[in-house]
Amino acid sequence: MAAAKTTRRILVPGPVIVGAGPSGLAAAACLKEKGIPSLILERANCIASLWQLKTYDRLRLHLPKKFCELILMPFPADFPTYPTKQQFLGYLKAYAERFDLKPAFNTTVVSAKYDTCSGLWLVKTLGLKNEEEIEYVCQWLIVATGENAEEVVPEFEGTKDFGGPIVHTSSYKSGEMFREKKVLVVGCGNSGMEVCLDLCNYNAKPSLVVKDSVHILPQEILGISTFGLSMWLLKWFPMRLVDRFLLLVSRFLLGDTARFGIHRPRRGPLELKSVTGKTPVLDIGTLAKIRSGHIKVCKAIKQVKHQSVVFIDGKVESFDAIILATGYRSNVMSWLKETSMFSEKNGLPRKAFPNGWKGESGLYSVGFTQRGLLGASMDAKRIAEDIEHRRKAEKATHIMPRLVTCASPLAQP
Repeated sequence: MAAAKTTRRILVPGPVIVGAGPSGLAAAACLKEKGIPSLILERANCIASLWQLKTYDRLRLHLPKKFCELILMPFPADFPTYPTKQQFLGYLKAYAERFDLKPAFNTTVVSAKYDTCSGLWLVKTLGLKNEEEIEYVCQWLIVATGENAEEVVPEFEGTKDFGGPIVHTSSYKSGEMFREKKVLVVGCGNSGMEVCLDLCNYNAKPSLVVKDSVHILPQEILGISTFGLSMWLLKWFPMRLVDRFLLLVSRFLLGDTARFGIHRPRRGPLELKSVTGKTPVLDIGTLAKIRSGHIKVCKAIKQVKHQSVVFIDGKVESFDAIILATGYRSNVMSWLKETSMFSEKNGLPRKAFPNGWKGESGLYSVGFTQRGLLGASMDAKRIAEDIEHRRKAEKATHIMPRLVTCASPLAQP
């Protein structure tokens, strides 16, 4: 017989943070700096689980380190401009140690709802073996599960008939297992482009599915980070003028990508990012492999057959494996029982940056700005300041009687 689940209720004196990725760590660190305790809940068994468990070996930060450091702690001075995956993970571990952040690991949040009677958040969780259910009770809830919580796995007609490996990039580590094989990479974002490059280094024969238009920019312009240069130019010039400059330089350095079947959107790269959140690809050598013929560009997939793929232009090619570089999505709406702050469509805040970090009734979000780690640090700072202000404005006696009436029985951690 299955063991019956036991339920405990625990009162948390500070905010509950859901997610121990970089965003959750930054929020907890900012709160600790202000003397505010918090509890971080993490479903995995480690911090930054996406980085530790679901990224490929050759990964480096695509932006210079100064744009990727978390608030309150810079990268070590001896780190390269673009830190490796292992260096970044080492930095995050040092960050957690510096601020004495100790998340509750193997703790999955199954629901979080606001109780209007008590004025508190009720956060239900399950442990590793799903035997004990704990309900955490708190005044503030910080959603830090991020934009990349769950893999996006598209369905194609005939997938079950393929007969070879079909893996998401979350399971891809290197091209070692694909040596000399024909591999179809679906998705032309930064991950898809880099996986193709990695496959070439292992003498595989990759093809890249380019379904939509995409902006490809050089990672650097005359030794200067394209991202950093863009941020500086935006201080002096309108976005559309900066976009024109970026496209002109990209055309000069990279050539006309349309020649290879990669068409650019009508909107410029910065305008497109601002309006839709779609990030331009920063090229680190993949285009050179496309020009040389080492990487083939294909149209969208129409159908998958046994060891082959039919494309929408009618072409049929054989492949040994398919890698889905199709990204991730938010999973907030699967557990947060609230719809006014987050969109039911995509699980992102309804309010556009920079106003999406704060909701109602003590609800906050960090890391949903679609502006990377820099945006997460901005959110973390704002949240800590807002909670500090609210704590000073509210007296404990205003809350405790309602705790006893509506949230009893409570067990202190």
